[in-house]
Amino acid sequence: MGFGDSDSDEDVRVDLMRELKTASQLQHAWIMQAWQSEPGLHPAAAMLLSDLLKNGEARPSELAKRRFVDLSVVSRQITQLSAAGLIDRRPAPEDGRASLVSVSEKGRAELARWRANYLEFMEKALGGWDDERVTDLTGRLAEMNTDLRRALGSAADLADTTK
Repeated sequence: MGFGDSDSDEDVRVDLMRELKTASQLQHAWIMQAWQSEPGLHPAAAMLLSDLLKNGEARPSELAKRRFVDLSVVSRQITQLSAAGLIDRRPAPEDGRASLVSVSEKGRAELARWRANYLEFMEKALGGWDDERVTDLTGRLAEMNTDLRRALGSAADLADTTK
């Protein structure tokens, strides 16, 4: 059943985490459905591209830390994004052996297309929600994520995309 064996043992925090996991699974299901209907860039690579757009140019090692994945995973995604012309690479000024990656113009256009599709989905799903309700939930989740990062420790601070 999960963390508790009976309903009487359940805590509202366990219920919260269960709902968040379900929300994450539903978001993943939409992403995979969208990808299957229009194959191309793998969704994980698209999420890395989105991270780059939001947080700016970065070294692959920084991306791996932010995304909580191994550098080899990010390297494969960067290779895919580069082959598709969605990122630009340049040598790091302080160390020519390292590279910095950023979103190309073609990558920006691809992300804009994905964003439009996602917003259409969210409007269909949450069309009955007013902006105040969405903003309230977003703020509460942001607070929770800050506290979860703090509880996880300094490694999680590197993944804080709100900075």
